[in-house]
Amino acid sequence: MRKPFIAGNWKMNKTIRDSIELVNSLRRELLDIENADIIVCPPYIALSEISDLVVDSNIGLGAQNVYWEESGAFTGEVSPLMLKDAGCRYVIIGHSERRKYFSETDEAVNKKIKASQNVGLIPIVCVGETDEERESKKTTSVVESQLQGGLKGLDSESVSKLIIAYEPVWAIGTGKTATPEQAQEVHRFIRDWLRNNYSSDVAENVRIIYGGSVKPSNTKDLIKQSDIDGALVGGASLESSFFGEIVKNSL
Repeated sequence: MRKPFIAGNWKMNKTIRDSIELVNSLRRELLDIENADIIVCPPYIALSEISDLVVDSNIGLGAQNVYWEESGAFTGEVSPLMLKDAGCRYVIIGHSERRKYFSETDEAVNKKIKASQNVGLIPIVCVGETDEERESKKTTSVVESQLQGGLKGLDSESVSKLIIAYEPVWAIGTGKTATPEQAQEVHRFIRDWLRNNYSSDVAENVRIIYGGSVKPSNTKDLIKQSDIDGALVGGASLESSFFGEIVKNSL
């Protein structure tokens, strides 16, 4: 039985003070939850502050992005080692907004995964298709290409430690949501791809989560699907009551 994994991606929202207030509220809201992994991914500037707040709690800490070099003349970038030092255990890699607005490629995703795992971070690797690609019936070919490029050179042990997030680009921040059946179809495809390219053990143990306008009202129906193991939550993670309800509805 795969443990539910619920991650809140705050994107470019919340000052340090706002972040502290939200996490303190979440700690109260989710105090008794033990049978789910709960992760928050604040902006870089708040990571150290939030790390101090969530220590010895049931809330884990992740970052929204990373660079693949350990150090050097890369102005504006943050390395895996820096994230680890700030208290992170997880890092989101390949989010569609990174791909769309910052031209992130599968090759870059691959480098970031490897560099992150080298310091012990757990990547949350994002894949998903655009509206145009879905309409052209290219969903599985796009997702397969992203998996092949992003996971290139990774062995079974490395892949087994990943979280994979299916996030249809057409459903992110649009209010549109893939139906549970649509989401399950792609999650099943990803799990079968893992089985065919790695092993049954890898396929059955890797958690595959859904991202795309997740809210309290649709969480239960999504989580009921056999291959959906949690959610990568955007806007609804910015309110403790909404995010708390999503976590509770995933159990």
